[in-house]
Amino acid sequence: MRKAIVGGAMAVGLLGALMSAPFAATSVMAGENKHVAEAIEHAKEAVDHGKQGHTDVLVKHAEGALKHAQAAQKDMKNPHLDEGVKGLQDAVEHGKAGHGDVAVKAAEGAVMHLSEVK
Repeated sequence: MRKAIVGGAMAVGLLGALMSAPFAATSVMAGENKHVAEAIEHAKEAVDHGKQGHTDVLVKHAEGALKHAQAAQKDMKNPHLDEGVKGLQDAVEHGKAGHGDVAVKAAEGAVMHLSEVK
């Protein structure tokens, strides 16, 4: 009896793995890039800290996002990626100048564009 239960559980697990495999492969084939994902995470952190008035931390996260976005540009060509890089450059520039509100808006624009990278 126990063998039947274990065997059934293994069959269900295997079936689940086989059914999810095409979705995992699709997301990789769709052009997901680790650098883009990292850039988005850093850019979101930049926005969050900027909204809290932590402009210096916004700059650090925007610079991190910019490095990842520029690395992604070496792997792929995408107009949204290019616009994301521009937004991050603006966020860094304005953040360093003490223009927190403008830096936040630039970082938000970068998040929007980077999220559209396919």
